[in-house]
This record gives sequence, C-alpha cells and structure tokens, in this order.
Amino acid sequence: MSETKFSRDHEWVRLDGGVATIGITDHAQNALGDVVFVDLPEVGREVAAGESIAVVESVKAASDVYAPIAGKIVEVNSALGENPGTINAAPTTDGWFFRIEASNPAEVAALMDEAEYAAFVDTLA
Repeated sequence: MSETKFSRDHEWVRLDGGVATIGITDHAQNALGDVVFVDLPEVGREVAAGESIAVVESVKAASDVYAPIAGKIVEVNSALGENPGTINAAPTTDGWFFRIEASNPAEVAALMDEAEYAAFVDTLA
C-alpha cells in the first residue's frame, strides 16, 4: 500500500498508480460525531484541488469534503449510502469516499505526511 498523505482540510489520500483514494481522517470523523449521511460526487466529474466535492452529515453538523488534488472522479464508495457509519468505524479503510484519477500526481507529494499531519492537528487543540 502506498504512503498516506493528508490535507489541511482533514482528508487522507493514497495514490496507487495514477488513481488516488480519498476519505476523511480519524480526527475529522471524531470531531463530526456519528455520521448519518454522505453526499458523494458524480463519477466523471472533473475537480480542482481545494474544490468542495462532497458533504458529510453527522448528528452534530454538516461538513464539506474537499478535493485535495485535481483530477476526474473515477469511483465513489456507494456502500456509504447504505451504511454511513462506516466512516466512523473505519475512516481510513472501508470508509473511503471517492477515487480521483490524478491530473498531477505531484500534488499528492505536496500534501502532509503522517507526522506533519499529527503536528498540524496538535496546533488545533
């Protein structure tokens, strides 16, 4: 499995070949509380880095999910529609949101690694 990278908006990214799998971090799901609904983007949609492309709703709030990299949506995790609680139970594995065919894989390299993300989260406390 490839290295996991992280955005300042609390998304994680794993690049495999030219396709990146993206979800929200454990920190994000914990802050949200129990997830009750997720609105995923359409397959085929072209997205820009930083663009709001999904919404996750919890018992506490609704929150946007942003594209950490630019590219085309090639797959969504439709199982989340039936069981959005997977985002809480397994945010960095089965709770992934969508896959993007990366326009520029170098954008992934510019994201934070695990240690940088942990330090970033510490500054939020």
